[in-house]
Amino acid sequence: MTARQTDPLPTTATVAVVGAGAMGAGIAQIAAIAGHPVLLHDLRAGAAATAIAGIRAQIEKLAAKGKLDAERAAASSAALQAADTLDALRDAQLVIEAIVEDLDAKQALFLQLEALLADDAILASNTSSISITAIGAVLLRPERLVGMHFFNPAPLMPLVEVIAGVATDKAVADCVFATAEAWGKTPVLARSTPGFIVNRVARPFYSEGLRLLQEGVCDAATLDAVMRESGGFRMGPCELMDLIGHDVNYTVTRSVFDAFHGDPRFTPSFVQLELVQAGYLGRKRGRGFYDYRDGAVNAAPVTAGAQPRPWRIALNMDHPMGAALSKRMYASAAQPLQILSGVVDSRIATIDDSTALFASDGRSATAMARTLGLPALVTLDLMLDPATAKRAAIAVSAHCSAAARDAVIGMLQSAGFAVSVLADSPGLVVFRTVAMLANEAFDAVHQQVCSEAAVDIAMRGGVGYPIGPVEWAQRIGLDRVLAGLDHLQAHYGEPRYRASARLRHAVQAAT
Repeated sequence: MTARQTDPLPTTATVAVVGAGAMGAGIAQIAAIAGHPVLLHDLRAGAAATAIAGIRAQIEKLAAKGKLDAERAAASSAALQAADTLDALRDAQLVIEAIVEDLDAKQALFLQLEALLADDAILASNTSSISITAIGAVLLRPERLVGMHFFNPAPLMPLVEVIAGVATDKAVADCVFATAEAWGKTPVLARSTPGFIVNRVARPFYSEGLRLLQEGVCDAATLDAVMRESGGFRMGPCELMDLIGHDVNYTVTRSVFDAFHGDPRFTPSFVQLELVQAGYLGRKRGRGFYDYRDGAVNAAPVTAGAQPRPWRIALNMDHPMGAALSKRMYASAAQPLQILSGVVDSRIATIDDSTALFASDGRSATAMARTLGLPALVTLDLMLDPATAKRAAIAVSAHCSAAARDAVIGMLQSAGFAVSVLADSPGLVVFRTVAMLANEAFDAVHQQVCSEAAVDIAMRGGVGYPIGPVEWAQRIGLDRVLAGLDHLQAHYGEPRYRASARLRHAVQAAT
């Protein structure tokens, strides 16, 4: 996003952070390195001093690695000061709250700060999901309250969501936006709605994975491998939920679901609830989808055994996947290949004159086979980049023979893919997840939460997606994404998969 037309806080301005946990300490570190005097306060005796000692150790490491010059490191460490009382913050020009995610606690704190600080001081909350409008409702001057949502670990993650409540003064939001940029962050502006940008748009990444597990489409290890090695995500949903903590992830999902008045798109998962109830909260408890205890051995992704390469392969060279398969098979071929062209429909390939390989379009392989009258039909999941992807996920129609399935596996293996055969499910894994992420992104824009550019920046910078969901949908083709959502809705009969009005309009406008 381009810089907004306002000035950041000068580096002479004191920044105060309330809450000396991991997030508060990270924010204090950022402000100190940016050149501000920084006060850190926590209700727990000694917590602020302990956090500052940890921050100074981090600053020393940065200097030792050459990421911070010695003079700046010394100045940054000297800029940090523990504040034993809230009263010690009275001269701060920006106070960032990073306390417990509880509306009453945040309101009580900001009431105290409002009475203490100068009239032109800015109040900011690092809340990840609580309405800025609701927090500010108790204040006499809610116009100076803004959301400033960092992502963990704050010193490393580039994104800051700047959230404007109903009463937030535009000049205040603009100043915080510019200040975040001056601190080396990538800010995006969002309206205060449930989940803001990232925690709203990211819900399908978890919920679709959880639904696939609940339906037995694949296991956790295979799901994660497909999302990483085919979809290009840094982590699969099960790995990421284990890292975040299932209690935290479930609570955020529940919060967004409740805030949207029970919208089925955000329905929490019984699979995750059971993990929470069992105390299997992920890495922090030693068990989640995976076992992190010493000596534990976790299941490997389900990968098909080696199959011979079929002799006759006809590729659709006008299809991106067909062209990629051709290049990959020729590059790895130890023996002559007979690859033909001239495929007449939208399939990727025909194998041994009888088996059709299609890209997943939101239908199951069986439904597609029935509609097209092609019993030997296999669907292939979406890949971020077919030229470099390591894994291919497929599903086989109900009347497709084992021999036909194995021929497709052999072809994909000859192109260098590890192959996972999934239970026949509409949209498979990557396509269905990306379609739902894109749909939620379009809907957030439709509801004026943020811009299309902001949502893509947010999802890349806040959760490390390989590409923004709007841009990804445009690469796939908005018509294909819309058709996929319509197929999913028809299959399940649920409003969970209803297409955003903005996405549907964009497709209609382009035709």
